[in-house]
This record gives sequence, C-alpha cells and structure tokens, in this order.
Amino acid sequence: MGVTCVCQVPVAEGKSVQQTVDLLHKKLEQLGAVKQGSFCVDCETYHATGNVSGQPSKLLYVMHNSETPLSCLALFEGGPCLVADANFDVLMVKLKSHFQNAKGHKVECRGSRYRYCDFLIKVGTVTMSSSARGISVEVEYCPCVVPGDCWNLMKEFMQSFLGTSVPELPSVFVAKPEGLFAPADCVDTVTQYLELFNKLRKLQIPGSNVR
Repeated sequence: MGVTCVCQVPVAEGKSVQQTVDLLHKKLEQLGAVKQGSFCVDCETYHATGNVSGQPSKLLYVMHNSETPLSCLALFEGGPCLVADANFDVLMVKLKSHFQNAKGHKVECRGSRYRYCDFLIKVGTVTMSSSARGISVEVEYCPCVVPGDCWNLMKEFMQSFLGTSVPELPSVFVAKPEGLFAPADCVDTVTQYLELFNKLRKLQIPGSNVR
C-alpha cells in the first residue's frame, strides 16, 4: 500500500450527492482513468461497559476495508489500534458483556475504484441509516510509502479533478514521530476514514436520500 489521502468533497451547488459523484466520475474518465470495480469501507461503534461511575464510556471502532478483505481493524478512542483477522466480529459478539454495539451508528462508504497510471482513486458515498452524509475521495500513490517524498505530486494530481477542494497533508502523517518520512500503512488509511466518518455523523446535507 502506498501513501494514501482520504478527504471529504463538498456537494456541488445545486446538485445532489449522486449528481456530484457522477461529476467526479466524469472528470476522472476525461483524464483517462479506468474504472476497476468497486470498494467498501465500514465502521461499527461499540461502547465499553463496566466503566467507573462518572467516567465517560470509551468507544471502540471496528472497521473493514475491501482492499484488505481478510483483516479488520479495531481502533480504541484515543488509544491503540489492533489489526486482526476477519473473525474479530465474532469475538465482539462474545464480548458483549464488555462492549455494547451502538445500534444505528454503523457508517459505510461505497463507491467506484479508478486507476490512473500510478494512482488508485476511490470515489464513495458515505451513508448512515440509508441516508447519505457526504462524499469521500481516496487517492493512493502506489509506488511510494514516504508521504514527504510524494505529497506535492499527489496534491497536483488531486487538483486536476477536485479543483479547490484539495486537502492539506493528512494529520495522521503530521502526527507521526518521524514526521513526513514515516512510512504509510493501512492503519493510516483507516484512521483517515474514521476521522471523516466521525465528522459526517454530525451532519445532514440537502439531497441526502439514497435511492
């Protein structure tokens, strides 16, 4: 996995979520990008039980990414990240006395994958309870694992189809102890999706019904 950036794209003025997604697809295809199937990233939220009285409940996020179908990631709120196999969901059911599933909080991002030279691009619709909350774009520069070596190139490429919506360097890279020269990995990508999901959970936007 190369250096990956996940960002939110605003809904185009006067357009619905799906119409904006279609516009992004059209721009990518005009650049010469080739569609290569679909993708899905999802997130289940669990509340830790048995906390000391008065203490806020810790959250555990269990996430799946279709790019790594045999693995899932468990991220503790403000804590460590665990990479486990796909059977981790079964374990969470057995741990229900310690972690309660937050019903109605599942978030999914589904969409299309595109390949353009050394770039892998994914345009997705983020949904919660069958309601669209926003649009995500993931861009991966496959040949490089050092963010500082390729960020300017990635930014220039994203400008070609996102215009002024290009994000800054993701905070997950800035926060690494080694700074820009720390290798990127799958945890960085899922962490960016989690940040986006938590942001979009609080929003409701026009034209959000998924049909």
